[in-house]
Amino acid sequence: MAQVTLKGNPVQVEGELPQVGAKAHDFTLTAGDLSDATLATFAGKRKVLNIFPSVDTPTCATSVRKFNAQANALNNAVVLCISTDLPFAQARFCGAEGLENVKSLSDFRDSDFAVDYGVSIADGPLKGLTARAVVVLDENDTVLHSELVAEIGQEPNYEAALAVLK
Repeated sequence: MAQVTLKGNPVQVEGELPQVGAKAHDFTLTAGDLSDATLATFAGKRKVLNIFPSVDTPTCATSVRKFNAQANALNNAVVLCISTDLPFAQARFCGAEGLENVKSLSDFRDSDFAVDYGVSIADGPLKGLTARAVVVLDENDTVLHSELVAEIGQEPNYEAALAVLK
């Protein structure tokens, strides 16, 4: 089990964050239209997995906005914003913010994604949500970059994540 912090307090995180060079685990997440989305849904594209607890928190909202601003400049890539928020909440947030360059996906139906990607918060006030992380995959689903953010309230290293796609 990994450990991160929330406002300086230790939080246990279940699973193993994918490491650079590894093949990414397949997943089934829920898209905005309630259909299933898997890695195959985005076959042939490079993928930025922006993983966070909830769009209804300031840092999470900021990460979605910042990745949205960068998404159009990425060649053959898609930014997937993944949380346990219901697809309706994700759509409301992105619609209100005018965010059209990212794809929101939800892990609300089961926790396989969260455990498989090493982001399942196991204790504390956010238990059951996903920790903040960024995983970047190439078009063959090999991990190019992997970051589990040490403090849930802090933003990820955008520059490092996007640099592997240049």
